[in-house]
Amino acid sequence: MQKIKRKENRTGGVILLNILIASISLFINGFGVYLTIQADIGAGPWDVLSLGMARTFGILYGTASVWVSYSILGIDIALKEPIGIAMFIDAFVVGKSVDLFNRIALIPKCDSLKTGIPVMILGLFIMAYTQYTYMSASLGCGPRDTLLVALTKRAGKIPIGAVSVLMLSVVTFIGWRLGGPVGIGTIICAFGAGPIMQLAFRTVGFNATQVHHQHVGESLKTLMDKHTLHWV
Repeated sequence: MQKIKRKENRTGGVILLNILIASISLFINGFGVYLTIQADIGAGPWDVLSLGMARTFGILYGTASVWVSYSILGIDIALKEPIGIAMFIDAFVVGKSVDLFNRIALIPKCDSLKTGIPVMILGLFIMAYTQYTYMSASLGCGPRDTLLVALTKRAGKIPIGAVSVLMLSVVTFIGWRLGGPVGIGTIICAFGAGPIMQLAFRTVGFNATQVHHQHVGESLKTLMDKHTLHWV
């Protein structure tokens, strides 16, 4: 697989194209999340929380996920972290795409570890590659990733890995108390998603640290300038 060569967001046309690419990527990313849930061996930490909220409040998974995502986005803004326009898309599209796949019952739930583990791993790979195409749009990282970075900045000498484990542990515990499904799949997601993402990024030669994400204010300013609405 070759690395995507995408133009920088200097014109309204390019920004609109990258918004479309990010939206499609996030929709497919939702399918990856859907697979990890349908594996039925315990969901990922954030999905344990969303599923727990869905069961407790009698709402759809996607609705709970949107609540969580926009709450985190609000925290990111309060902590004065860089916010990109695609982060708002992320907060809505992923959760509601899972609701769509649930509605059409695309994949039945697995009934054993023998089928559940491969389905979960497949879901994690789909999530990893779509995160690459989404991040390549340079319009912002996910709200959760931004929160992790924000917390790490304020954690002193505590490494980002330790901050991540602590954050995911708290999220999982709250989700479990709300009735979210915890199992071996939760462990696979918590400790396997990172390495799988690194492997996916390596296969396409993508370095996430080199991406300069455009702030939402700059994106909107460019989109509102009629002189920049072209594709070069």
